Amino acid sequence: MANYENVIKEASKKFEALLQEQLERVERINAAGDALDYSKLDKIIIGICGGDGIGPIITKASEDVLRYLLAEDVAAGKIEFKEIDGLTIENRAAHMQAIPDDVMEELKACHVILKGPTTTPRQGDEWPNIESANVAMRKALDLFANVRPVKVPEEGIDWTFFRENTEGSYAVGSKGVNVTDDLAVDFCMTTSEGCDRIAKLAFEYAKNNNKGKVSIVTKANIIKTTDGKFLNRCYDIAKQYPEIECDDWFVDIMTAKLVDQKRRRDFKVIVLPNLYGDIITDEAAEFQGGVGTAGSANIGKRYAMFEAIHGSAPRMIKEGRGKYADPCSMLRATVLLLSHIGKQAEADKLEKALDFCMLEDKKLTITGRDTGCTCDEFVQYVMDTITNM
Repeated sequence: MANYENVIKEASKKFEALLQEQLERVERINAAGDALDYSKLDKIIIGICGGDGIGPIITKASEDVLRYLLAEDVAAGKIEFKEIDGLTIENRAAHMQAIPDDVMEELKACHVILKGPTTTPRQGDEWPNIESANVAMRKALDLFANVRPVKVPEEGIDWTFFRENTEGSYAVGSKGVNVTDDLAVDFCMTTSEGCDRIAKLAFEYAKNNNKGKVSIVTKANIIKTTDGKFLNRCYDIAKQYPEIECDDWFVDIMTAKLVDQKRRRDFKVIVLPNLYGDIITDEAAEFQGGVGTAGSANIGKRYAMFEAIHGSAPRMIKEGRGKYADPCSMLRATVLLLSHIGKQAEADKLEKALDFCMLEDKKLTITGRDTGCTCDEFVQYVMDTITNM
């Protein structure tokens, strides 16, 4: 039998460094103060960060809608827009950073960020293997909650997903260890405070929006330590909300129940660890028309970032089809941004207009090609609808 003493020692050193890093992160989480109260700010700074591919096109479209809805606040100096460049794959590759330092400083000068899709290099791509800008931003700004609503009224679907955003399998996905040529090990990190804060956010949302039920999704029957902690901590938080029903589901069964026409109407608010949340929310978006129709919020105590849930579609740019990019996912994210900063009336107007334009009237449709309208034409359609409501 081979002697593995040296390779085990080398792997253990990497694991030790990882544990040190994560324990320090736990201290930072525990030391964080209360969430930012936007109502107490003299001015809210909204960062506009286009990303790359179709990102700048659909982000500019959403910015136009924001400026339209918030015109009075902008004129009064209560809202300021900050344009942030530098998240293109070209600039990130040139700096060999997921988010270059100067761009990160600009992001930290904002309260909320509207962010376009960014390219994440894959094995074999022309770009160097740098970390996802989304993952880097979530870590740096401690955006611990990814919130994704999905609504299909005619099918009784009204789901809001609360995906833990900074832990689980994704948190240290780039720090696995190839122990030998035959053995590779990755890590999954779960902390008590990390579980508590995503659960509290989900239950608070359920309470404040009269949802009445929170469902916890794990695979705690198999992944007993980390998923088990997530499940137990969520149930501990549930005790603080006796008026809200709470149940739990294994992730494989949940994927099945979401397509069960009888059972899926029962789900209201769903809280999940990072990896399961990524998979389940993409499945759920298909009911609404695909990932191009759904936006998402990334919420922390100090910062928040709002984005489309699809990619940067570089092929559309290469083929000269960028002007036909679908802005609906970014516009849905804009609804979430408005609600988050306390502009609920404006959020309701935009959401109502989107529901009318996308699901009811359908005077203009986006196809991604010249068979449909352009991004700018659709956005004008939405703004005209708001004006005429």
